[in-house]
Parts: sequence; C-alpha cells; structure tokens
Amino acid sequence: MFQATPPTRFDLRFTIAGIPVRVHPLFWLIAILLGSGSNNLLMILVWIVVVFISILIHELGHAFAFRRFGQPSHILLHFSGGLTIPESMPWGGGYATVSLTPNQHIFVSLAGPFAGFLLAGLILALGAALGGEIILSSLFGIIPFPVVLMPYGSSLTDIFITFLWVNIFWGIINLLPVYPLDGGHVSRYILIQRDPWNGLRISLWISIITGGVLAVVGIVFLNSIYMAFLFGLLAFQSYQMMQGLTGRY
Repeated sequence: MFQATPPTRFDLRFTIAGIPVRVHPLFWLIAILLGSGSNNLLMILVWIVVVFISILIHELGHAFAFRRFGQPSHILLHFSGGLTIPESMPWGGGYATVSLTPNQHIFVSLAGPFAGFLLAGLILALGAALGGEIILSSLFGIIPFPVVLMPYGSSLTDIFITFLWVNIFWGIINLLPVYPLDGGHVSRYILIQRDPWNGLRISLWISIITGGVLAVVGIVFLNSIYMAFLFGLLAFQSYQMMQGLTGRY
C-alpha cells in the first residue's frame, strides 16, 4: 500500500528546488473520492488542491531533510498519499545511498509533519492578515483545533478550515507510532537505539496495538470507514512483519 507505484504515461512530472516530483493518476482519483462527501463541486475542487499542496509540502519536508544529510531523493504522490524515496548516487565505480544514523532518520521522519504544521501556521497568519478571526475549537471534543472565520463569506472560511484540517489533524495522526507512518519510524529508531535486539519487535507490537485501537475509534466513535480501514490494514501489515521477524529466530 505504501510502496512506490510503477510509472505511467499519465504521470504528472515536475521539479521543485532540484527535487523531482511524480504524481500518479490514482492520486487524483483518491483525492476526488475523499472529497466527494461534499455536495459542492467547488469545495471538491478546493479539497483536491488543498490535499495536493499539503501532501507535497509534507514530502518536501522529508526531501529537504534528506538533502541536509547529503542524501538525494525524489517525491511520489500516489493513491495512498506520498512517498519521499532516497536515490542512489555515484560512488567509485557504482552507486550507493547515504547511510543515515538513527537520529538522522528520526529528523527526516519528523520533518514531514512539521512542514505541514509550518504550513498551517502560515495559513493562520494569512487568515489573520486578511481580517479573519482566529478561534480555538476542538476536534471531536478532545483535540484543541484553531479555526479561521473569514469576514468575506463562508466559502473562504471553508478553504482555510480545510487547509488547517489536513495539515494539523492528519499531521498529528501521522505522528502516531503506527508503521509505516512517520511516527512509526520515529518509534522504531528510538527503540532500536535503546534495545538493538528487541527494539524493532517492540515497535511493531506498539504499531499493532495502536493501529487496532485507532481502527476501532474510527468506526465506533468517528463513524469513519476510511480511518477504520486504513489503521486496520496498517495494524495487519505490522502483524505480518512481526510474523516475518518470528520466522528469523
């Protein structure tokens, strides 16, 4: 699900700051499906643009972090979101990738969500500069969540809220210790440093439990089939990885 998809002739390709970007056509389809809950065609288009910009900024955070440690990379946006893929580079008579330390891996993993949080901060600043009122609401009555109320009409308010929703809510979700989300990678490298022998196994157990709990929360409390399916699948993938580790010993 989170693996690189083969290129197609319908891919959109471009470069940002020397970083190659490829957008698979299924990315647009999934974005449309996720935004189809709205009956407003304009808001569906807004959703697609917001998702595209937000995921691209997230992946650019990873890519610039890789570059900071001398590792080139390219970005792929596909049906399950985005990937930043390290590239090999010439080394002697062949090719090699830069070997990052665990702490450098953690930095790279955190750079994506925090790039999204930075974008959310810029959106809040822009809303305030345009005369919007920033209030503190809550997600599901639990998570504090900033909202921008614009004086120029509800459509503009909806655009700002959509940007904040994608970058703050999904940024927080992405930091949870579920593999292969960014929080899962952070958990993995922290635990491997503390316990090189059992750290990976412990991180997978944490991923299985957290993913399972979130799947139940998604379907029971949030009425979100997508969230339940996503985290149920991620928990199952972590379980499969655990079974693979068990077979090695």
